[in-house]
Amino acid sequence: MTNLVSLGDLTDEPVRPEPTVTITDTARERARVLLDQKGMPEGALRVFVVGGGCSGYQYGMALAEQAESGDVVFEDGGVRVVVDEESIQYLSGAEIDFVDDIMKSGFTIFNPNAVKGCACGSSFQTADGSGTARACH
Repeated sequence: MTNLVSLGDLTDEPVRPEPTVTITDTARERARVLLDQKGMPEGALRVFVVGGGCSGYQYGMALAEQAESGDVVFEDGGVRVVVDEESIQYLSGAEIDFVDDIMKSGFTIFNPNAVKGCACGSSFQTADGSGTARACH
């Protein structure tokens, strides 16, 4: 079960209701390994959305030592996932997975908000068509 924690718990901002960003067992284990390797056992997996990509928006991920003001923090199985205020609108209900097969190895996001994506799997478009598409690299 995913627990939703918000910096709002510390600053009187409202806690956002679920649906939340979830993380699969495989992705959770991989995130734990990465955080431990980087000496960040209390850190988090930061997931964000930026404009660009061949469909209009593009996913990004990084390791974060701590949450920043305005971040929404989800904790699932001892792994924290942080999402900034702007990105959460595009990621609500999304699932983070980790795949390791002959075609691809890395984190993948399954996003119910995406109505169109491209073959690279890291770019998407929402129903409102916002975002500026760029060529795939």
